[in-house]
Amino acid sequence: MIDLIIPAIISCILAFSVVYFTTPPLIKILVKKNYTVKDMNKKQDVMVARPGGISIILAIIVSEIILYSFFQLNEIIAIIITTTAAFAIGYVDDRKVMGGWFKPVTLAVAALPIIFLGTYDSNLAFPLFGDVQIPLLYLGLIIFMIPITGNTINSIDVLNGVASGFMVIASFTLSICLFILGNYEIAIVSLPLGFVSLAFYKYHKIPSKIFPGDSGALAFGAMYGTIAIVGGVEIIAAIALLPAVINSFLFLSSVKRVVEHRQIKGKPVEHTDDFKLKATTDKKAPVTLVRLILAGGPLTEKQVGFVIFKLGIFSGMLAIITAFMMGVSL
Repeated sequence: MIDLIIPAIISCILAFSVVYFTTPPLIKILVKKNYTVKDMNKKQDVMVARPGGISIILAIIVSEIILYSFFQLNEIIAIIITTTAAFAIGYVDDRKVMGGWFKPVTLAVAALPIIFLGTYDSNLAFPLFGDVQIPLLYLGLIIFMIPITGNTINSIDVLNGVASGFMVIASFTLSICLFILGNYEIAIVSLPLGFVSLAFYKYHKIPSKIFPGDSGALAFGAMYGTIAIVGGVEIIAAIALLPAVINSFLFLSSVKRVVEHRQIKGKPVEHTDDFKLKATTDKKAPVTLVRLILAGGPLTEKQVGFVIFKLGIFSGMLAIITAFMMGVSL
């Protein structure tokens, strides 16, 4: 066990430190180059640096390379390649708004290294019922899962601190579940995602100094999805991600087509005179998780964020219970 503790400590310290120390100078560079966007939920004209995905992907690559030097696992290579590809896809979209199908299609291609490196188990594990053998269908699941997790995190990145804060909860939950199931090496490999998210949250929380952008959100989601696949905890990962999954489902079911969020004209949220958030009365606007939360009345941005975090914690608890149930069935 001591052989696992040392690389875990080193990689987690690096993951946190790289984001913590590189993000402030990154903010200055982005502001100087005028790579900023308006914070739409602030009364004043507040411009925020974007994309923060640069510091996020740097920390992920550095920490995972360190882990590879200890473990030499193909799973780590798959995580690095797929996550980096997702970052690049998001960065293209940060610089120029692409069509609605751009991200899903390109993220599906980004999932291919998982297949080519053979870093998956085609048996899908369910709680109590055990494994279900779906060798051919599972390849399709891999192709679909990375676009789903990537775009799911991207779709919930609508308020200060929500995407990074939610990822702190979901990723640490996933690591705990992997430890419960005895998949210690992949559990350690997954830990940097939580520490990267935690460090970035410091600058992303209200009031945001930097936004992750599509590049950061897709990197978060793609790494999470890849860990779920190589760790064989797809069902658990989906449960931990449930609030974000519901948000994506609500959006797609109301819009009825794959479309870039920034191309939607109707906004699901409006502002009161004191600039609290309230649900829109526009029937053409998409339905989202935030809109449902605000159905009970106006809330501040911070209050809405805390509701989403509470939902994330609840889903995380369900995921951990599921992991225990799966452990019993093994």
